[in-house]
Amino acid sequence: MDLRYISKENNQGISVKIKDIVIGNGDFTIIAGPCSVESSEMILSTAQHVKSKGAAILRGGAFKPRTSPYAFQGLKEEGLDMLKAASQNENIPVVSEVMDPRDVAVIYDYVDMFQIGSRNMQNFSLLKEVGRTDKPILLKRGMAATIEDFLMAAEYIAAEGNDRIVLCERGIRTFENITRNTLDLAAVPILKKLSKLPVIVDPSHGTGIRELVLPMSLAALAVGADGVIVEVHPDPACALSDAEQSLSFEQFETFAEKINRLKHYFEDMRKGSY
Repeated sequence: MDLRYISKENNQGISVKIKDIVIGNGDFTIIAGPCSVESSEMILSTAQHVKSKGAAILRGGAFKPRTSPYAFQGLKEEGLDMLKAASQNENIPVVSEVMDPRDVAVIYDYVDMFQIGSRNMQNFSLLKEVGRTDKPILLKRGMAATIEDFLMAAEYIAAEGNDRIVLCERGIRTFENITRNTLDLAAVPILKKLSKLPVIVDPSHGTGIRELVLPMSLAALAVGADGVIVEVHPDPACALSDAEQSLSFEQFETFAEKINRLKHYFEDMRKGSY
């Protein structure tokens, strides 16, 4: 595998800074928010809640790639306005998906981090375009991508000059049909061994089942992930997209408490308290 820009140097990884938030510095970063921005009230209340419970970065989609052309596609620039307003109001950085090279310049001033979604992991024109920017990139693994495919996609970005990349394992398609995807947690230590980049996990898309989001996030922490990105909605039953995998505010509060408890347990283990 010809990794010229993202391979580890002297066995050292890097951290990626998004405003005052650092991913890959030994902490476990929580990114949370709705699949799609639906209204200004909805994204503002979500931003307030997730930040108050420990989320470091707000997620929210304005441009949404959907399997069906008739499904909700996002509010586009109107959604970006709402997302930025919530970010400024709560002083929390935001990550949002970009789908088209032509939209990179449009989205640039609204977000603190570009997300490249699973369906665009091998959109090489898009990878090159974001690689020419100075924004950090959240790169999600393609739904049928091997680990080598995934790393080479990151290499496309870094080869253009931007190695501020966070890799995201979000599940792959297998013959299993109970879960939405098969969350490949073994990829986390492999990716961290082969590249210098931080690695986070998306248990929402990785399973498609809200009851699995917490246990898979705890497992992600246990295998060495640098964080998770989870979907949170004030009323998941009424969400315009990904309702089945979104956490309610109450569920996210429990989620954050249990993540912090395990974090502290591992910290105490490292200090020799256990």
